[in-house]
Amino acid sequence: MDIPVAWSVVLLATAAWNLLIWPRFWQRIAADPRSRDADGRATKFLTVHSVLIAVSLALALAVGVLGVISLF
Repeated sequence: MDIPVAWSVVLLATAAWNLLIWPRFWQRIAADPRSRDADGRATKFLTVHSVLIAVSLALALAVGVLGVISLF
């Protein structure tokens, strides 16, 4: 890939930020009382946030790979 090194660094920093932040957010969501109903089953609140976090982590990995590939 032929992009400036500065943009590669931005891609890597973005990936690192997302890989750092989203797992911490998951911990807060999992501990939130709205995540489970009275029977202990997952609520829509937990399901929606789980999907959001999974997609964000997948995108972070993709952006990180692009950042590494664009350096070479």
